[in-house]
Amino acid sequence: MNAFDCAESAEEVFILSESFARIKELIDHDSSTIDDIAEIIILDPTLSATILKLANSSFFNYPGKIETISKAVLVLGITEVYNLVIAYFTTEAFKPISADPKYIENFWEQAVDCALIIKFLGSELNTPNAERLFILGLLHNIGELAVHQSMPEKIAASNTLTTDELPWDKQQQVLNFTYGQCSGELLKQWQLPYSLIEPIRSQDEYDFEYATIEAKLLYLSKRAMLLNYQCKSHRPSTLITVEVLTDLKISPKMIVAANHFCNSERLSILSILSPGSAVIF
Repeated sequence: MNAFDCAESAEEVFILSESFARIKELIDHDSSTIDDIAEIIILDPTLSATILKLANSSFFNYPGKIETISKAVLVLGITEVYNLVIAYFTTEAFKPISADPKYIENFWEQAVDCALIIKFLGSELNTPNAERLFILGLLHNIGELAVHQSMPEKIAASNTLTTDELPWDKQQQVLNFTYGQCSGELLKQWQLPYSLIEPIRSQDEYDFEYATIEAKLLYLSKRAMLLNYQCKSHRPSTLITVEVLTDLKISPKMIVAANHFCNSERLSILSILSPGSAVIF
């Protein structure tokens, strides 16, 4: 089984709802208005509640109260609301997975951490189109859940590392593909935007010559997150090199600040997107 086969098999189980397809169609259509999009979103009360909770969270730090979906779209913008829609339906799609609850909790905790770190660093760098950074971090590793669905017996071997092994190398050794490659294939089959697919698919490739700023930030943010989890015993320099920091004009102090931001916002985001994960704190 290769990355495409694994993603194709997972797509049959992890299905984005018809509501998502209708919202995507409206957002892709130039003539759609804010009210058109809001009308479809409010048909799903749980989706509406999730978007309003996120919009009013400290993550966005909007000074006023956002009480309607129309105002959320107006204030945050169509692209940002679309990203929140993707976040909601993606986490919903994976709820049927049969796995140890602690494993799922840990998975979403790491996903949210990566999302918060990349969002913070992107904001610090005044990155254009930074609204999609959070969703890049959140979805960067969903290929792992696809592997768990198709080949659960391979997960432990793929995730068990010595201090000399890197996660993507171990995945390649065990699976013949990486979680990142599988994530990209699954997003492609879900017909999500190429601007999300490409950075996620190439997240383990240190080839910055033609990489977008989003791809570079995901490369770095994922590694910064892993140093707090799976690679806690690794030397930081084995994951994050001086060359990468220099290329992105990011200092070690910014990484520390990103981790502080992550620690302050994690529980809030987990409680909205993955309530079961929030109870571990």
